[in-house]
Amino acid sequence: MLIRPQHGGTRSAGDLLPAELAGKLDALDVLSRRVLAGKMQGERRSKRRGRSVEFDDYRPYTAGDDLRHIDWNVFARLDRFFLKIFQEEEDLSVHIILDCSASMLAGTPSKILTGAQLAAALAYVALVNNNRVHVACTGLPAGAAGATPGGLLRLQPMRGRGSVQGVVGALVGAVNAAEGAGARVMDARGFSADLRTLAMTRSGRGVVVIVSDLLLPGGAGQEVGAEAGYVEGLKFFAGSAGYDALVVQILAPGEIDPSKEVVGTSARPALVGDMRLLDAETSRGRDLTITPALLLAYRKAVEGFVESAAELCTRHGIRHALLTSDADIPGFVLSVLRRRGLVG
Repeated sequence: MLIRPQHGGTRSAGDLLPAELAGKLDALDVLSRRVLAGKMQGERRSKRRGRSVEFDDYRPYTAGDDLRHIDWNVFARLDRFFLKIFQEEEDLSVHIILDCSASMLAGTPSKILTGAQLAAALAYVALVNNNRVHVACTGLPAGAAGATPGGLLRLQPMRGRGSVQGVVGALVGAVNAAEGAGARVMDARGFSADLRTLAMTRSGRGVVVIVSDLLLPGGAGQEVGAEAGYVEGLKFFAGSAGYDALVVQILAPGEIDPSKEVVGTSARPALVGDMRLLDAETSRGRDLTITPALLLAYRKAVEGFVESAAELCTRHGIRHALLTSDADIPGFVLSVLRRRGLVG
């Protein structure tokens, strides 16, 4: 049995960033736990001293310093040369990466739709605060507009409120391509390769948000204590690599507890009795007899999967948060991501 996602047709910008959502986000900004050097002047205070209009401190003059920065009033009082030091301001790079592979189509609403809503919300927060925003989508189907043959879409860096519609439009296109043509099957190796490409080509370190279910073929450790395959990709955005990263692991309610999964509008549980289940990524089938004991074991396995992902992220200096596809995005941003220190 293969449960295919149901949706109401082609998505629009209003599905991802309705006006009421944007209104709830206007007072927020993206935060960073690290001092991250930007590539151009912006509106975020840096710990580097540089050129701005905000005075920071004095230091004694040394040969070769710019005479224009000497404070002549201090010289008149002390008969010594001191330079004015000003607080430099930098932009913050915010990188948002959305997994658009086949497994993200599961759920009602689908994980890819909820993930795109979160990506749009975070991009909005960053853009209205004049941060530099990079958006990328991985696992898109062949022929998706703007994507490479491997299914990787990278938008040009954007800044300012005027760029919101461009980012939201690209995310709408990615969701429509995945839901319409069927997302690409992507394994842990492909996911890691895309993350490596993104990490190596980004200009400037910054805050990174990766939205994925982490359900990737070859992505589970085969031995106790072995790292999951997807971690090889996450390491490129680890704290040791100079990034401040957060993984938002998104799962559908039916993936967490299959007894809550329904087929269409039917109220009966979809997974009862003898079933043939097909893997969303590989289409490989498995015949199972679903029993209460098996469902209990499954739920424990999912809990272990999420806990393992969180532990692996923490080990590499990456924050982790769990999001269900039926969650309220404003509530998630204002509560969970605020507690994680991503926004404030």
